[in-house]
Amino acid sequence: MDMNIGIEFRDYTLLKNFKYDDERVSTVTSREQQKTENSIEKCFDRYQQLKFLDPKIAKFHREEHQRFLESMLHRLPGNYECLDSSRPWCIYWILQAGHVLNFTFASQTLEAVVQFLTKCRHPEGGFAGGPDQYPHLAPTYAAVNSLAMIGTPSAYRAINRDSLERFLFKVREPDGAFRMHVDGEIDIRGAYCAVSVAMLTNMPEQTLKRLFDKTGDWIATCQTYEGGFSGTPDLEAHGGYTFCGIAALALLNEGYKCDQQQLLVRKWIHRNNTHNQIFSLLHWKKWTLQRQMSYEGGFQGRTNKLVDGCYSFWVGATIPITQAIISNQNNHKLVKTLFDVGALQEYILLCCQKPNGGLIDKPGKPQDLYHTCYTLTGVAIAQHAESTLHPSVLGDPINELLPTHPLFNVPPQAVVQTSHYYEQLNQLYAANIKGNNISSENVSDNEDKEEAQAMTVEDETNPSSVSSDNS
Repeated sequence: MDMNIGIEFRDYTLLKNFKYDDERVSTVTSREQQKTENSIEKCFDRYQQLKFLDPKIAKFHREEHQRFLESMLHRLPGNYECLDSSRPWCIYWILQAGHVLNFTFASQTLEAVVQFLTKCRHPEGGFAGGPDQYPHLAPTYAAVNSLAMIGTPSAYRAINRDSLERFLFKVREPDGAFRMHVDGEIDIRGAYCAVSVAMLTNMPEQTLKRLFDKTGDWIATCQTYEGGFSGTPDLEAHGGYTFCGIAALALLNEGYKCDQQQLLVRKWIHRNNTHNQIFSLLHWKKWTLQRQMSYEGGFQGRTNKLVDGCYSFWVGATIPITQAIISNQNNHKLVKTLFDVGALQEYILLCCQKPNGGLIDKPGKPQDLYHTCYTLTGVAIAQHAESTLHPSVLGDPINELLPTHPLFNVPPQAVVQTSHYYEQLNQLYAANIKGNNISSENVSDNEDKEEAQAMTVEDETNPSSVSSDNS
């Protein structure tokens, strides 16, 4: 790994001044907040007492996390029965958490994953949450991301982009919104999942224009007076929905459609021939940046809610994405990350690791795959937000995680390889259309076209499987 920038732990004596003050007005919300802070204070105190005696106390328990993830990939325990319709998600969470921790899965295991996800692919397009279930945008996103991470020819063939495209058009609404499934609910998650899988599989430009006509406009209507995004227009801003909104706009290259005054306002002053950035945070500070808890260091998902490790990614990734949008629009890079990357890492390292593997929401909660994935990828975002060459790592350099792509939340190399694979497929489509003198509509109606042409692409490309080499 490259040289990283070391970050020191905070002064926990001074930190007590940032604990919640209910101003003598006790409510259910204030009591829950104080209870949570007390449980976190015990984690901080334990670190101070043992930091010189137990070298593992402020390090990622990589071996334990690896054993947890591998056991879950081979067989889910009975309490995961409630996620029977979310099995592609379980696979995605495991593979992505494994990536940032920099360990590999056996090739035969990954091939078994491909075979299972192929069974989840619906004949009418998209992926279901399990074999013989209805196709749904959420497991479609998880399945496509998982197959992109595996990155073998059989994994790419399992996606079948033609039927995927047809499914996306089925769940598209005339106003640009997307339903999660046919006749299902509309919300901003659907728009993000649709945009993500279409962009990751490099669908042809003319397809993207038709598919996402008005989508950016619809997403913009979900931005609330607070500055974040809600699931649908006129609801409450939420960390997960805000990520979906801003990431989808960024992928569509339509970040300008959201309200810049509510995101980040910049003023410039000229002093001694240098530009100094003065940030008037306004609504953006009021909402997104204030989701980082002053005492805990982690993020909450909504105003007046408790800290939750999963928002390390959902909110943590939103901030650098938005900074990048503003930088691109103003041709001036915002180098400094606007949230406390060290405090976030503290919360995850000291408060969210289970001794037997896996990560959690907050102290007292059980470990699960969802929080294991998003706490770790949130730390990866925090470490690499300012520089991939010189990541900002709290404590021991061994705590450095591999980077993740902030828009897709898969390894950056998986994005490059998947895009390259489908770009070759696009070129073959164009060649066939030109050579046979037929329209693109007729070509897209041929269900066998993609798998047949994919064999040609496989002769010309050799994508690697999920491994430490992907970084």
